[in-house]
Amino acid sequence: MKAENEKIPNTKKIEKEISEFLSKKFGDNVKIISPYALPKTDRSENADKPPRKDKEIDFNLKPEDLVAYLDQYIVKQDSAKAILATKICTHFNRIKHAEKTPELAGEMVGRIKNNVLMIGPTGVGKTYMIKLIAKKIGVPFVKGDATKFSETGYVGGDVEDLVRDLVREADGDIELAQYGLIYIDEIDKIASSGHVIGVDVSRTGVQRALLKPLEETEVDLKVPHDPISMIQEIERFRKTGARDRRTINTRNILFIVSGAFSELGRIVKKRISDQGIGFGAKIAKPENEIDIIKHSKSEDLINYGFESEFVGRLPVRAVFEHLNEIDLFEILRNPNNPIILGKKLDFAAYGIAVKFDDDALRILAKHAFDENTGARGLISAVEKALLLFEKKLPSTDIQKFPVTAQIVNDPGRALESLLASSDRKQWDASFENLVKAERIRIKNYLSSNHDILSEKYDLKLTPSRMDTIASFYSLYVMDIGTATEKIKSYFDEIKKLELSFFKEHDINIVLEEDAVDFIIQQLVSSTATIESFNERLSENFRLGLKLILEKTGKNRFFIGRDALISPEKYLDNLVKTELSMLPD
Repeated sequence: MKAENEKIPNTKKIEKEISEFLSKKFGDNVKIISPYALPKTDRSENADKPPRKDKEIDFNLKPEDLVAYLDQYIVKQDSAKAILATKICTHFNRIKHAEKTPELAGEMVGRIKNNVLMIGPTGVGKTYMIKLIAKKIGVPFVKGDATKFSETGYVGGDVEDLVRDLVREADGDIELAQYGLIYIDEIDKIASSGHVIGVDVSRTGVQRALLKPLEETEVDLKVPHDPISMIQEIERFRKTGARDRRTINTRNILFIVSGAFSELGRIVKKRISDQGIGFGAKIAKPENEIDIIKHSKSEDLINYGFESEFVGRLPVRAVFEHLNEIDLFEILRNPNNPIILGKKLDFAAYGIAVKFDDDALRILAKHAFDENTGARGLISAVEKALLLFEKKLPSTDIQKFPVTAQIVNDPGRALESLLASSDRKQWDASFENLVKAERIRIKNYLSSNHDILSEKYDLKLTPSRMDTIASFYSLYVMDIGTATEKIKSYFDEIKKLELSFFKEHDINIVLEEDAVDFIIQQLVSSTATIESFNERLSENFRLGLKLILEKTGKNRFFIGRDALISPEKYLDNLVKTELSMLPD
């Protein structure tokens, strides 16, 4: 009993005693460092909670729906978009089907996952496409570099760390993470070099380490080389007293790997040539290396340096095309392009609005194409062209900056003209012309994607509404989706005015489409608010509609744009019409 009642020493006392012992034995060479206290709400706690409702996957996309979505953001790559959209949609729909019919899914043997191998040069949109798909579907996404990993047991990252990162990306929600996407870039760098003596831990070793995760395996979330997971497990045990082994199954995790495969074309070309010589066949001359790579087979990848088991676990292959100068121009011209939007934000931080002329974008596209780095070259081309203006204009009173061909071709002289007061009207006029051109371009974009956007945002895109979205896009820095969402939020708030009017006055009003559009336009272009419109509706229509209600018993009134502009005229006509219909 004495031993049980004896006071347990606190942490600091134990630490002090151990420190004194180590000091006597080793001097100052060994010290104890106290760990930082973990916050009360860490991710290990989240893992014990049921999945949050807003994170549940409701996957109902069809391949053509996903292709249409990608078309809004990515230029060219039609074949790659079709392959990825089809196989990723099939992957998740198979999961959904299996969950609905578990008795049938359990009978399948040798299930094959649609893991994807993407082949293509740098800067063609491979990573961007996968990020867009993950965002659209609503699943966690992580990206890793194949060159940063080594075979388990050697110094370097473990390939299974990507699976653990997926759990962290899902805020510890294992159920959500097991439907995630893992993207591994530079996969061509782990092909066997063919001249390494001994175990090649950075190449074939990584291939072998990837075999099980690519198919199906249980990945332990607590591992010795990951101190974060170890600390979380200790804290979890301290709080709960449980030592449950936490794992995640990779059965439904889709792996997508990519690489440039610079030498693959030569291997494919040699195989085709050898076959042609052997059978006396004529070989059509391909236009470029990508056309050659499109004919690649598993044997070519094995000759490239991959093991047959590894190649077999990547059954889906998508080849990305090189981007030409016109493609790069279309990327810059896309209203959802993050490069131009990012540059607009840079200047907006100083209160400067920027508009881009098509001729300027063509020149920037040419400069980027000359760098031969695909779409990545666009960033440096834009930065190089506008850096002088980004440095100088914030120190001036200029608030409108039209990026024209003159700005890009001769920055120094253009800056002098821009700063000259005598030329200010000319530059302002140029800016306003670019604003008009941008709005027309956005309206054309909305019209071309009318059905997709209407369904996605549950908003009927009337011509007037598309005008408003184009104006909103032009006034602020945002992509088309954000602009449409904002207009949709206005629409929802405006429709609530009908309910508010009924609650306050017991009278049913219906705001017609043109009235809703009129109010949205006022909210976008002026300082008007929903509250002020609510007050105006009450002030302008309450008494007149109440009078008609008392005289006729009618309690449903349609209010259009003209009624909002001239409420007295509307009510006079309405009173005359309704009263004239009463029996004598």
